[in-house]
Amino acid sequence: MKKSAVALAMALAGATTVQADPVTVYGQLNVSAQSSDEGEGRFSELKSNSSRFGLKGDFELDHGLTLVYQVEWGVDLADVGNGDNITSRNQYIGLKGNFGEVRLGRHDTALKDAQGKIDLFSDYEADVKNLWRGEVRASDSVTYYTPTYNGFGVHLTYVMEDAADAEDAFSAAVYYGDDSLKDGNFFAAIAMDSDVAGYDAMRAHVRTKLSGVKLGAMYHTQENILSGLEQDGWLVSAAYPFGKTELKAQYQTLEDDDAVSIGADYKAGKNTTLYAWYSSFNFDLAAPDRDYLAVGIKHKF
Repeated sequence: MKKSAVALAMALAGATTVQADPVTVYGQLNVSAQSSDEGEGRFSELKSNSSRFGLKGDFELDHGLTLVYQVEWGVDLADVGNGDNITSRNQYIGLKGNFGEVRLGRHDTALKDAQGKIDLFSDYEADVKNLWRGEVRASDSVTYYTPTYNGFGVHLTYVMEDAADAEDAFSAAVYYGDDSLKDGNFFAAIAMDSDVAGYDAMRAHVRTKLSGVKLGAMYHTQENILSGLEQDGWLVSAAYPFGKTELKAQYQTLEDDDAVSIGADYKAGKNTTLYAWYSSFNFDLAAPDRDYLAVGIKHKF
């Protein structure tokens, strides 16, 4: 199946030369050399940090409708091979019109998507998913985005049961502004999960830009549906760009567990970034503390 997926991607990419509405081929290659200590001694490794490739496009239909689609795969460039280095990411087909946009397939939930760019260490060891629940890419899902009105919008996710003895799940987010802070200096969102991957969760997000410094904050609460265990935490992040370099720092908690990260990105070209970062985790319970130091290169196409 994975070989077929790659063959299909190549075939569709070649077809862009004859399509009236061309297919866009895109991706990201991100590999770091990393020194890791996870409680049993330090070791070195190469990490492929959510490297990916995909196809996306849209086609004008009748009655003001547009067909939209995306088919994306993750690829491990470092240490997984033999056909296991291709994994599924967001893959959907849908319709867009005056009513908004509906997507059918596999997609990030509304809660996962609502964080925008607040997590400055997404895809690395300090990605928020390593402390918090709720970072779900849901199969069998229907995703709906409302049109934005005065900067406000709504994102809804319905996850189908897919089995007679299972339960359906919901995720929802209300957001305001531009999460990249390109079209304004403020972004905010409130999001919740209901029975998504065994958890209820809620988050509040805010991001702003002051004197060129990008500041972000999130509050998170989660409840394990089976055990009833409730936990909460928060995150703050800051990024300071100067010239081609951006310095960044982030702190995240979940009860008495926490993670701190610092890093620097250097824009070596339009689509290429050189980076270095350090992350440290401190756990209150049985899990051993751990820390990581990495340098790497990221290229988008």
